[in-house]
Amino acid sequence: MASPTIESVLNESRLFSPPASFTDTAAINSLDAYKALAEKAAADPAKFWAELAEQELHWFKPWDTALDWQPPFAKWFVGGKINISYNCLDRHLTTWRRNKAALIWEGEPGDSRTLTYAQLHREVCQVANVLKSLGVKKGDRVGIYMPMIPEAAIAMLACARIGAPHTVIFGGFSAEALKDRLNDAEAKLVITADGGFRKDKTIALKAAVDDALADNGVPSVENVLVVQRTKAAVTMHEGRDHWWHELQAHADAHCPAEEMDAEDMLFILYTSGTTGKPKGVVHTTGGYNLYTHTTFKWTFDIKDTDVYWCTADVGWITGHSYIVYGPLSNGATTVMYEGVPRPSNPGCFWDVIEKYGVTIFYTAPTAIRAFIKMGDELPKARDLSSLRLLGTVGEPINPEAWMWYHTVIGKEKCPIVDTWWQTETGGFMVTPIPGAVPTKPGSATLPFPGIIADVVDLDGHPVAPGEGGYLVIKHPWPSMMRTVYGNDERYRRTYWEHIPPQDGQYLYFAGDGARKDEDGYFWVMGRVDDVISVSGHRLGTMEIESALVSHPAVAEAAVVGRKDDIKGEDIYAFVTLEGQYSPSDALKQELKDHVVKEIGIIARPGEIKFADALPKTRSGKIIRRFLRSLASGEAIAGDASTMEDQSVLDQLREG
Repeated sequence: MASPTIESVLNESRLFSPPASFTDTAAINSLDAYKALAEKAAADPAKFWAELAEQELHWFKPWDTALDWQPPFAKWFVGGKINISYNCLDRHLTTWRRNKAALIWEGEPGDSRTLTYAQLHREVCQVANVLKSLGVKKGDRVGIYMPMIPEAAIAMLACARIGAPHTVIFGGFSAEALKDRLNDAEAKLVITADGGFRKDKTIALKAAVDDALADNGVPSVENVLVVQRTKAAVTMHEGRDHWWHELQAHADAHCPAEEMDAEDMLFILYTSGTTGKPKGVVHTTGGYNLYTHTTFKWTFDIKDTDVYWCTADVGWITGHSYIVYGPLSNGATTVMYEGVPRPSNPGCFWDVIEKYGVTIFYTAPTAIRAFIKMGDELPKARDLSSLRLLGTVGEPINPEAWMWYHTVIGKEKCPIVDTWWQTETGGFMVTPIPGAVPTKPGSATLPFPGIIADVVDLDGHPVAPGEGGYLVIKHPWPSMMRTVYGNDERYRRTYWEHIPPQDGQYLYFAGDGARKDEDGYFWVMGRVDDVISVSGHRLGTMEIESALVSHPAVAEAAVVGRKDDIKGEDIYAFVTLEGQYSPSDALKQELKDHVVKEIGIIARPGEIKFADALPKTRSGKIIRRFLRSLASGEAIAGDASTMEDQSVLDQLREG
């Protein structure tokens, strides 16, 4: 495991205090108020979360024990009965929020829908009954492979309502990647659409499901529920495939929420790891509901008048926690957008903000860097005066992009919440509380109250301010992942065995390098394992290498990340060919297309370099640090004495 490096650009001295116009109405409105909350939480975390759970959520039955911690396995609110769909919908129906906009949706071609809490509740109940009619029972897993349309959120809430854990699979993944995830989850039913719109193109989702299920490729799947979105011609298999709109039209709109144990599985979400097989991250019901509810409420200082928009896809954890569950549990108005900036409308994000009067805008540094490249004219041509708070998610943001976001989009009046968290954590871990914590460009600032975080060396000892180390969490929190689906040992090995316990205290290893400055602010430096973050999406190098090697021309492959001004990182692949194949531009393109077929468009290598051999140790391990240097055009440094054949580096340099 490589030591994290410190970039001098992050030695930031600029400090931005929350503007008075924001703190005047903020629920947590001073640094002293934040510190008081953090100190209360640190003194007794279990009690802190238990009090919030009692105040913030509806429980069918109270819990017996707030926290049962058998390292590294946690159970929160043991014995409590709850339903997250009930907390997101039913409890709002007896208040004025019944007729409040719950979900505002904007389609890429320009169509739109707004669903009130009462309307959303009705549709969720109908679809929950549809799932039941197709044989889905409590505990059955349901795969969701959808575009960004209201039915995606409805499907998630319907699954949660009847206690069927969902696994949402990003619509950009290929049929092969879809098949792998459905098989791992042993999904009983798949919910999809005929297709979706993205970047002025139609994406064929139903066809990918057909390919994944062909020849009994996923034997556990019994039924497929299909939303009609693009009206493209699709093949409907008799007895297996069903149109959503036909079954919903005849479904009862009354479906009581199942009383779930707090520790019942809510969903599985797959995230890339350092081995070829993606990890099925398991989240359970009660703790996840509480944590996404509370982090959303405090980090976004949510008001009943807010129109909140997170630009993520529901196929990622950000969409789960901060498009669907966190906002709806709080009774907020959440915006969903099917599209992305594209040639026909590069300013579409600013159009959505202007059209709906968005007050809170939460997007990725990748998008911000792309906006900068497009120029200031597009946002300046729109009325963005409704904005009062900005946020970033997915990867560290460089100070220059932060400052552009602050000045051009926020007009220097909107605080920026730079949030660090992961699929595995369920919700924000390090983030400013916007009315309380002064911000520094590029820093995620301070831990959320109740999160005990630190930066340590490989022995688990805290490092000095300014020194690089490993970001760890020292106490369990309610929305922490419970395990890797079907593989407790992989969970233990991946997250809890890299750094030894300190004084009997287990340390959650996040896999990110970081430093703390003299003010205790966290600066996250990025991954320290073999995971590449492309546009904020984590991709395991082993998964991409396995896809390359599955092509008959490839004998061996090694993949590294290379810095990219827009994506953050791009994929750079080194490939050795089987004897009968020769390097060519056509073969490069063929291999890139092959990776897209195996994994999806997000995994397409930006560059492929053919090589006669790869640098290896005498034990046969590829030395990736040398490949990273070659990919970035840097001089190769470090000890090469363990190399089996040092001439390999010379050959790679000469190219």
